[in-house]
Amino acid sequence: MTKSNRNRSTRKSSGSRIAAMTVLILIVVAVGGYLFISQSKKSSPTPVKKPQQPIQTPAPVVKFKNHTAISPPVTKLLQPPEYNEYPEIRVHKEENLIRKSVSPGSGRLAIVIDDMGSNLSEARSLAAIGVPLTFSIIPGLQKSREVALFAASGGIDTMIHMPMQSQGWPGRRLESNGLLVSMEDEELRERVSGYMSDFPGAVGANNHTGSEFTEHADKMRSVLEALQGKGLFFVDSMTTPQSTGLRVARELGMKSGSRNVFLDNEQERGYILGQLKQAVRSAKKNGSAIAICHPYPATIAALASALPSLAHQGVALVPVSSLVK
Repeated sequence: MTKSNRNRSTRKSSGSRIAAMTVLILIVVAVGGYLFISQSKKSSPTPVKKPQQPIQTPAPVVKFKNHTAISPPVTKLLQPPEYNEYPEIRVHKEENLIRKSVSPGSGRLAIVIDDMGSNLSEARSLAAIGVPLTFSIIPGLQKSREVALFAASGGIDTMIHMPMQSQGWPGRRLESNGLLVSMEDEELRERVSGYMSDFPGAVGANNHTGSEFTEHADKMRSVLEALQGKGLFFVDSMTTPQSTGLRVARELGMKSGSRNVFLDNEQERGYILGQLKQAVRSAKKNGSAIAICHPYPATIAALASALPSLAHQGVALVPVSSLVK
């Protein structure tokens, strides 16, 4: 009996130790696991929140008859290939932005560029200024038709700069297709008709020189009747104080006007800008004015620097067709 009880006691004690060891192992494992997980959390990098990208709203789309374009549609400006001749002119990236009017002001000013047709570079440089101008083209010059087409493609008004006999001719130059006082009325009409055939897009005409011819009312009547028959207006360049051009045009009831200021009798920047100021004063005082100049380098540079700011002086630049009446 005694031996049996001892065996049972030994087994009991051994079982208790095993149980205690099992509990201890479980505790160690639990603590180790806790420490491992805790350390893993500390070493893991905190995720960085990415900044939200701004939501870009697509530009509205405007549908036209033949195409679709982003609104507002891009208007382009006639652009010459280079501006080396006139460095003061800013090159515009757009094409075809020849505005028909500027913001309204207290006066309207039309600037006519006479003697156009020698080359396209002058026309491109003037168009690049980006304000309404009127080109008056001499028939028969080397590039006269190309200049007319260029102007038409950019919405620039064109006139026929009709060569007329000046005082002192033949000592003073006159184009071979010019109008002479000695010509019969029929010949005068034929020559004017030829001018109009060369420039079917012309809206009016003015005289090139003509200090002698314009003093003869009968000769001017033949010329103006031919213009009137095709719906063209006439601007008297006033190369002589005794010109009959405006008076005869008014008698015929045709749209007409006359030059108020010559801008570049002297090809010097300061003089040209001074004359432009005079034209602005005339436009503001009388409501409108017509200025005439030529495509000289000094003139183009002066116009490029001064014309874009005229709207701020209360003057609107307009085509000369807006001022004839």
